[in-house]
Amino acid sequence: MIVCSCNVLTKQQILDACAAEATHAPRTPAQTYRCLGCAPDCGRCLVTIRAILAEARLSACAVGCTTCPGQHEAVAGDNRLGQSKVAALPPFAIAAE
Repeated sequence: MIVCSCNVLTKQQILDACAAEATHAPRTPAQTYRCLGCAPDCGRCLVTIRAILAEARLSACAVGCTTCPGQHEAVAGDNRLGQSKVAALPPFAIAAE
């Protein structure tokens, strides 16, 4: 799935960047872009990249605590990506992202 149309980045490329840099895995979209040798253009993909990074951190965790901040990030990212959830948000919340 293409996540960033400006740089033609796929979800798999982002996940590969996380796996290749295991000890210094990117934690932010900016770090991810640097690892992949590009920069964000329009920024519409940043929310999706944050959700992918949270999901990757959560799946890489061997402990799996219920109070893990990464787990809350992944759930929030999933909620933001769902069409029905986005439609339920007020217009100003969508513009702020």
